[in-house]
Amino acid sequence: MALFKSAAVISGLTLVSRISGLARDTLIARTFGAGPITDAFWVAFRIPNLLRRLFAEGAFSQAFVPILGAARQKHGDEGIRPLLDRVALLLTAVLTLLVIVGIVAAPWVVTLIASGLRDHSRGEEFAAAVSMTRFMFPYILFMSLAAFATGVLNTWRRFAIPAFTPVLLNLSMIASCLWISPRLGLPIFGLAIGVMIGGVLQLAVQWAELAHIGLTPRLLKTRLAQAWSDPTVKRIIRQMGPATLGVSVAQVSLLINTNIATWLKPGSVTWLSFADRLMEFPTAILGVALGTVLLPSLSAAHASDDRDTYSHLIDAGLRLTLLLGLPAMLGMALLSEGLVATLFNYGAFHASDVQQTRVAVVAYSVGLIGLLSVKILAPGFYARQDIRTPVKIAVAVLVLTQVFNLIFVPLFAHAGLALSIGLGACVNSATLLVVLRRRKVYRPEPGWGRFILRILPALAGMAVVLGYAGRHLDWIALQGHAGQRVLWLAAVMTAAAVIYFALLFAAGFRPADFGRPDAAR
Repeated sequence: MALFKSAAVISGLTLVSRISGLARDTLIARTFGAGPITDAFWVAFRIPNLLRRLFAEGAFSQAFVPILGAARQKHGDEGIRPLLDRVALLLTAVLTLLVIVGIVAAPWVVTLIASGLRDHSRGEEFAAAVSMTRFMFPYILFMSLAAFATGVLNTWRRFAIPAFTPVLLNLSMIASCLWISPRLGLPIFGLAIGVMIGGVLQLAVQWAELAHIGLTPRLLKTRLAQAWSDPTVKRIIRQMGPATLGVSVAQVSLLINTNIATWLKPGSVTWLSFADRLMEFPTAILGVALGTVLLPSLSAAHASDDRDTYSHLIDAGLRLTLLLGLPAMLGMALLSEGLVATLFNYGAFHASDVQQTRVAVVAYSVGLIGLLSVKILAPGFYARQDIRTPVKIAVAVLVLTQVFNLIFVPLFAHAGLALSIGLGACVNSATLLVVLRRRKVYRPEPGWGRFILRILPALAGMAVVLGYAGRHLDWIALQGHAGQRVLWLAAVMTAAAVIYFALLFAAGFRPADFGRPDAAR
């Protein structure tokens, strides 16, 4: 139950973050629509955001957290203070240099990920994307240091603050859209200002939490030469090499998709961004929450050579993923129009934009279980400080994803990009699972067949509710009745959830079982 409770805390706070994120995107859609200048902002925001995922939340966390957990167990809380100081100093120095380079090279960076904007007819969009990229590049530094704080806090089992802080980014962007954008010659630039304010706030709050537990890095009392020569820091850097490659595979795939989207119909980048935002709901609430809890727990089990607990944790994570991920996948697919229309179909975001975003959401939903499972299975390798295996798999999946793009983009345009990512994630997760089983790191516990059979009737009942709503509700026609549309969406989602969990209960599941891996025995 400990896994479930910790994940529930993170999921609850992540839910607040995603709701505020949807409110943010609803406001952006209503204010700016899905046009060329909006595309320019999403391109500009994607660059520091991708680098943040690459260097901070991705490679750094994967390399840092397992080593930090092992060092804490060996040396104690006070014994690892020098390590924290040195890692933080080196991270600050490297990322400051990266920020400077990024600001200078912004035109080339934008060209690299959005070459479609270099067309002579899109000069205004390109200039706006470059300006906003330059302004937002320091966001990487703020969020990388915040990721450092997150790694420390998660190792100390303090999950709440890191899970909450993304709310601050959303609130700052909302405030900027409402009060700063109207006062600017280029209103969309107000969103870039909001991003920077949000980055500073997230770092400040997590740094304050580090101070509360007495682990604030002493940057001024540490020398760069000491940090560079520290053998544990060197080991983290060595681990970051393959970790960076592994994480970069997913980010490179996203960069390729963004580039391709800039060559498609104007608005494609925005449609994909909003669809991605909707998919972040289940992936963050379920996958990221469980992955965040699992990594330090798995690292501790590995350090103690407790193989049974290690396998048990992965099994529990997979069961919870299917138990909650399958209905989420079904809901995203069958309720896509209602979700998109209710959240975004206001002001400058038209009915045609709803349909274009909807098909991307449906395409993404095909791979939702794969996207979620990767978050559970990859920590099974990272906690053992085996980053090379998932990297090799990710590289192969990157190549396969581009093959999918060649097939699906000509058929489905921007939705083909979403479908390729989803299918690639499914292949990735399946391969990770096979390797873990072959190495006997993960041994499925009894009762899996019965577990799946109990879920199927609940999914069928849920599908009936969602299908009936899809046939009888015209979400676009309700545009002028926002309150009614929200109520109808809430009613449909509530009815679907009640049916699903009621049928689960009838099949033998109980609330106390949801946190146990042997729920289906």
